[in-house]
Amino acid sequence: MSSAEDLTAGSPEITELLVAWERGDDEALRRLAQLVYDELRSIAAAQMQGERREHTLQPTALVHEAFLRLSEQRRRQWKERRQFFAVASRLMRQVLVDHARARRAAKRGGDVTRIEVTSLDALPSPPEVFDVLALDAALDRLSALQPRLAKVVELRFFGGLEVEETAALLACSPRTVKRDWALARAWLVRELGA
Repeated sequence: MSSAEDLTAGSPEITELLVAWERGDDEALRRLAQLVYDELRSIAAAQMQGERREHTLQPTALVHEAFLRLSEQRRRQWKERRQFFAVASRLMRQVLVDHARARRAAKRGGDVTRIEVTSLDALPSPPEVFDVLALDAALDRLSALQPRLAKVVELRFFGGLEVEETAALLACSPRTVKRDWALARAWLVRELGA
């Protein structure tokens, strides 16, 4: 995504398409896909940074799979663009987790690499290779304790968003996002380092 302003700027066309799609207009979904494809592809590329090089899922396929899942969410009450991108980012995380689970089941755990976390600076950006299932489980635990902290990690780590973009999506200050990011990283270091 290009900037926090892009995420929160009045985007009546996207909002109108979301509402039209919610009401049953399938053409609105097709037009929405064209409008947001590049931004979703950027999110997918950011999420794929931490995956192994020989990963069979590519950013384009991740966007397509997430969009298929998104198309099943017609009953959601769409309000605005930032809600849409937050949901899309979450769905991409779920696609990666499902893909990792299927791979683990197929290989019986033989090809999983654990995250090596030794300091608070270990999670400012995706490591070269990580166990997406371990991170997903840790984020689920964090979400049960501190939902906003988990959302900050999801948007920054999986979504590749900057502090300002994350703050815009969560409707809080950049200072709050920085504090939440530091707390979440410390919590994840403890959880994943155990």
